[in-house]
Amino acid sequence: MLDLYYWPTPNGHKITIFLEEAGLDYNIHPVDISNGDQFKPEFLAFSPNNRMPAIIDSTPADGGEPLPVFESGAILIYLADKTGRFLPTELRARKTVLEWLMWQMGGLGPMAGQNHHFVRYAPERIPYATARYVNETNRLYGVLNKRLHGRDWIADAYSIADMAAYPWVVPHEMQQQNLDDFPDLKRWFEAMQNRPAVVTAYAKAAPWSNRPTVTEEGKKLLFGQTAKSCSGAD
Repeated sequence: MLDLYYWPTPNGHKITIFLEEAGLDYNIHPVDISNGDQFKPEFLAFSPNNRMPAIIDSTPADGGEPLPVFESGAILIYLADKTGRFLPTELRARKTVLEWLMWQMGGLGPMAGQNHHFVRYAPERIPYATARYVNETNRLYGVLNKRLHGRDWIADAYSIADMAAYPWVVPHEMQQQNLDDFPDLKRWFEAMQNRPAVVTAYAKAAPWSNRPTVTEEGKKLLFGQTAKSCSGAD
């Protein structure tokens, strides 16, 4: 059994997509990031960067004690290795999947995240910052569109690279991106959107879907934290 510490954000959706695709049993423990759940000592004990998602695997392959894993990319690799699915073992194919997973982790996710911040959450409009991240998101969409030309999936076979990228394209309208400008990306997006496991994964968010991802009070918790404030030091 797997315990998933989750909130319905793009990084949270990555993990529910994998779990549904693999047909694994799991329990969801909501981590309300607008309520500060990610700063609770019991959560920090296994997710020290005060970010969700995280998992605890009660049946790790080594037969030992329950094993926690934090960081969404690390979780996807861990689950792929555990199940033997969605991450090839052959050297070159595995290399390609990991390249595109890291592209999402180091590029699409952080840049789209900053796009979300300056477009929706920043207390004041900063035209330079907004243009910087909207344009960079657009560039990254172009990279992915080019990669998908002539391919059904990012790394040829369906993989954790697709699961990682898709949730960050779901909010494309908020990111001020038009999928019609990226026809191969749009084709892939629609194929992802219609996968039964993806539909089920997003349905798992229903208990919390009537709440905003980030509340006004939550902004004070999420934006502006420092090492000192997170440590609880005076």
